[in-house]
Amino acid sequence: MKSCFSSTLLLMYRKQETVVPTDLPLVQELGTTLREWTQIWHKLYVSNKTTLFRNVQQMSYSLIEYRSQIVSGTLPNDDLVELRKKVAAKIDYGNRILGLDLVVRDEAGNTLDPERTSTVSLFRAHESASRSIDERIQEEKMLQNLEKRRQTLFSGVHTYSLLINLRNFVCNIGEDAELFMSLYDPDKSEFISENFLVQWDSTGMPKEIEKLNNLPALFTDLSSSDLIRQRLFLACQIIRVGCMELKEGKKHTGGLRRPFGVAVMDITDIAHGKIDDDDKQYFIPILHFMFLLSGLFVTLKLLPGDVFQVKKNYPHFVDRTTAIVRKMGFPEIILPGYLRNDIYVTLLQGEFDRGKKKTPKNVEVMMSVLDEEGNPMEKAIFPGAGYEGITEYKSVIYYQVKQPCWNETVKVTIPIEDVCRCHLRFTFRHRSSQDSRDKSEKPFGMAFVRLMKPDGTTLPDGKHKLIVYKVGFCKKLEEKERQTGKSFHHGGIIPITKDSFQIASLTCSTKLTQNVDLLGLLNWRSNTERLEEILQKLMEVEGGEIIKFLQDTLDALFNIMMETSEEETYDTLVFNALVFIISLIGDVKFQHFNPVLETYISNHFSATLKTFVLNCKNISQYYCFHYICSEPSLFILQGAILKYLPTIINDLQKVFDAGHYLACMTAILKQMEEAHYAQYISTFKTRQDIIDFLMETFIMFKNLMGNVFPPDWMILNLHQMKVFLRAIDQYSDFLNRYFLDSTHFHLQLWNNYFHLIVAFLTHKSLQLESFSLEKRNKILNKYGDMRKNIGFKLRDMWYNLGQQKMKFIPAMVGPILEATLVPEPELRKATIPIFFDMMQCEHHFSTNHNFQKFENELITKLDQEVEGGRGDEQYKILLEKTEDIYIRYLYKLRDLHLDCENYTEAAYTLLLHAELLEVWTGEQMMTVFSFLAELFLLCLTFKCLNYKFKRTNTSCFCTQKQQAQYYENIMHAMRPQPEYFAVGYYGQGFPSFLRNKMFIYRGKEYEWLEDFSLKLMSQFPNAVKMTITSPPGDNICNSPGQHIQCFMVKPVLNLPSQFKDKELPEQILNYYRTNEVEKFQYSRPFRKGEKDPDNEFATMWIERTTFITAYRFPGILKWFEVKSMSVEEISPLDNAIETMELANEKLSNLVQHQACDRSLPVHPLSMMLNGIVDPAVMGGFSNYEKAFFTEDYMKKNPDHLERIEVLKHLIALQIPLLDEGIRIHGEKSTEQLKPLHNRLVTCFQDLRAKVEKLYGVITLVSRL
Repeated sequence: MKSCFSSTLLLMYRKQETVVPTDLPLVQELGTTLREWTQIWHKLYVSNKTTLFRNVQQMSYSLIEYRSQIVSGTLPNDDLVELRKKVAAKIDYGNRILGLDLVVRDEAGNTLDPERTSTVSLFRAHESASRSIDERIQEEKMLQNLEKRRQTLFSGVHTYSLLINLRNFVCNIGEDAELFMSLYDPDKSEFISENFLVQWDSTGMPKEIEKLNNLPALFTDLSSSDLIRQRLFLACQIIRVGCMELKEGKKHTGGLRRPFGVAVMDITDIAHGKIDDDDKQYFIPILHFMFLLSGLFVTLKLLPGDVFQVKKNYPHFVDRTTAIVRKMGFPEIILPGYLRNDIYVTLLQGEFDRGKKKTPKNVEVMMSVLDEEGNPMEKAIFPGAGYEGITEYKSVIYYQVKQPCWNETVKVTIPIEDVCRCHLRFTFRHRSSQDSRDKSEKPFGMAFVRLMKPDGTTLPDGKHKLIVYKVGFCKKLEEKERQTGKSFHHGGIIPITKDSFQIASLTCSTKLTQNVDLLGLLNWRSNTERLEEILQKLMEVEGGEIIKFLQDTLDALFNIMMETSEEETYDTLVFNALVFIISLIGDVKFQHFNPVLETYISNHFSATLKTFVLNCKNISQYYCFHYICSEPSLFILQGAILKYLPTIINDLQKVFDAGHYLACMTAILKQMEEAHYAQYISTFKTRQDIIDFLMETFIMFKNLMGNVFPPDWMILNLHQMKVFLRAIDQYSDFLNRYFLDSTHFHLQLWNNYFHLIVAFLTHKSLQLESFSLEKRNKILNKYGDMRKNIGFKLRDMWYNLGQQKMKFIPAMVGPILEATLVPEPELRKATIPIFFDMMQCEHHFSTNHNFQKFENELITKLDQEVEGGRGDEQYKILLEKTEDIYIRYLYKLRDLHLDCENYTEAAYTLLLHAELLEVWTGEQMMTVFSFLAELFLLCLTFKCLNYKFKRTNTSCFCTQKQQAQYYENIMHAMRPQPEYFAVGYYGQGFPSFLRNKMFIYRGKEYEWLEDFSLKLMSQFPNAVKMTITSPPGDNICNSPGQHIQCFMVKPVLNLPSQFKDKELPEQILNYYRTNEVEKFQYSRPFRKGEKDPDNEFATMWIERTTFITAYRFPGILKWFEVKSMSVEEISPLDNAIETMELANEKLSNLVQHQACDRSLPVHPLSMMLNGIVDPAVMGGFSNYEKAFFTEDYMKKNPDHLERIEVLKHLIALQIPLLDEGIRIHGEKSTEQLKPLHNRLVTCFQDLRAKVEKLYGVITLVSRL
């Protein structure tokens, strides 16, 4: 080697040397995927996500098996291609449910290379792959519940039936009615089943009275694809049969079919298997009807199998009275022997000239089936299942509507041999509401359509516009000849009208086809001369049509083999056709028909096969469209496009999303080289044009990065970033060339450039540290770490600014800080020195020669970034140990509280600073002590402003006089007690620190719930206020909106240990009732058992929810998060005890206040005493006696005896409190209050005698 090549060449070759794996790319991808899934699989096990853990396990086992098959090398090429598709589908599906990146592939299953694929093709591949996976996931979700709940019952079942039982129809129509029930797909706006007809008489009973409360119907032939529809409705159309208008007299026309109403029920959950309760009755109201209780009562049950299987397996559900309602289409599998010949005809709409009438006609359509001689086919029309056929069907009549839309579907069933000679006739007649006029009205038009075309195929499915002919023209002509004696010849032509009429048809037949080529095969005996052509044409027939007539097709092919003598001519063609049909059944779309083929071979096939089968391949045909650019006419088109394109841009934005445009723009930028950029910039006439272009480009790039393509489109996102990176490099050169010198320097342009670079640096798709090792290596091998390139560009561009740097201080501190927070060592090494350069610039160019602006901005932005979750542990530890930042933000918080007049919270905030100060020695001691004293004095000042001060610290008072004044305020100043409110923020629309969390708020003085709620809702104008106080369900917590729950809670008294079991002044107790609290309660009354009308207290329970906050109130904030919550139920007896304790406590407090301060008004005491002692007002004692003091209650609840004695004691304890209160009331009563006081004394004496007799005498030691 050395003798042949120089060392230099060898060195260059070694630099380009790459390792080529021996495994196939698919095997490599399988290994990489399995390694990545294994890590996630372990995390799922640790987090106890059982369902997803099992799914990943099963998918991993499948991939391992696939890998073994590929590595073995024994698979034929066709099987390998098929297996590659399965592997790709499995990997893509697994990646999506695990939240991994989407992998785009070509048709063979190979991963697309962005370097070798156009950007637009790459975008379309992402769109297609994402759509396919979404559809599969949606299908899996819909089928999941059905498969779980019916895994045994529905095993191997591909056809289902829905049993509907109409129990009752409640509606006072006053006329006969017809109910048409059918299954409806609202997303496709189509009915999927024929009608189930029930006739109701004018008395509100079914016409078949023996079926009252039991009108069953079996909707059968439903496939799994029908059940997994996104939405499925049960629709009921109600038609009344009577007069044109309700409540018309006998002289008016009767028997008219008029629309009355519609009732609709969403049965999606039943179809998906989420609900399975056949005993549950559902009420379906009539939509937009004035009476709310009008509607249908039905039961529903989903059953596996077709009508024959259901009758066999569920005879208790389906009997001879059950109406069989067919699907308007075929079941998923058509077994041999399945016969059907139904033609569904839908009267769609029409438009009729009113003629000589002043108003539009009331058109009635009469439909009948006639043979070639004009004879009607008896009972060939079925409006709905459940009743026999009719000879003529009459449509619904819309009153004075020029363009009626009927949308009425009927089924036409006639023998197969008669189809070729029958046609449908539609006659149109105006119906008058007056009976006398209506009898004289004759049909004014007629239309018809043949059921079979001349070539032998049936009427095509779809809509048909029919010609409306005049009726009675021949009779008028004959009358004219008789009057004039002249002969008029019309040549057999019947004049047509200006009217129009439209129908739709759907043929569901196993014997009649709409395909000419298939019909030629089925009737091959009559066209033996075209047999070779017929067999060749069979290969072009759509697969679904062949599967529909599978048995007849196979019979025809084998009959051709047996009956033709030209073996060499037809046998090979027949076998080609057979292989084609068998390959169809092997396709995924028709794989359910394998049992059909096996059944045919076992039971129906009797021919002998004695030739060979040729391998056949399905060759996909690709159609290529070539555009001749040199065609002169195309230049004209290009000019027209350029001229009119700007006028349609706004409309195009509504048609295409941003992804299409971004893909096109990325594709264009990918093709551009350095010369293209330079040439484009040179086309701008002024420097301002360049500024406008670059400004718009920088803003556009920043907005497009990561905000257009989904996050899992990692390949396309990285491809976009790579293209943008190259474009940014080019734009950097233009900035240095045109806008760096002081004359042409443009601050906003450079500012936008730096923000674009930082946005690029911090883009989510480039943060390699957050990815798995496999994904990180993939990105590094393909793209490298693009953050380094752009970071070095940021450094270079900053140092190029020179004296212009000062213009970016402190504005650029935050963006560059974001760049340094990216945990990449080389990037930090390049960007962190920019901070020192900023400090040096500010120190050099500022008048004070310091860098205070930089310092303030850096500390502020650093705090914000770390609080927002940015930065690694080193940054966080650095921030936590910085005491100056802590104190700085304490004073910021204090200023915010002062602005909001939250003086108590401002005081507690300053106390945090005081707690940081240590007692120093020496000369510093007095300085620190005086500063500490100032802090405490300022805290006291803030607290006194809010009238809430209680907590004292005598060591820091400046004077004893101030101390005495504070004590005086504590004992005598009026201090309003604040209210506390519980607020819950539910829904994904809230930020993370509020989302689905509960907080307790401390209200301001005299702030009630209504005022607080109004203030709260004004902060979240888009939020919905909840009316319930219980925790919401997952549907609200996971919803995208905002839901706020707000209600009042009561603080729970928490006395300090030094005050417990001691007599305290009421002023001290009042303080601790609303301060130094962290536990709050909310009580909600509810009933258990039946309500006692004589005494509601016996069944009145209390649900008490206790909230415990993270910190005590008051504190440095007005609100703290709830860290724990518990719920308990309080029995009626315990509730009564708590009520009596609270009443005694209120009475004792009020009496003490009145005794201590004689200047207080006596009215509150009068009201409380009157409410307790007056028999006309008081009801508590007697209610408790009726509920708990009876012998019957004590026998049933012997464990309550001890608490009953406590309640009796509380009742007796109230007497001495009332005695003291009445005494004080007598001393303070004026002449106007003497009558009230005398009544109180009289009532109290009666009450005292009763209570002391029943519950004993209690004497209290006076505390007053």
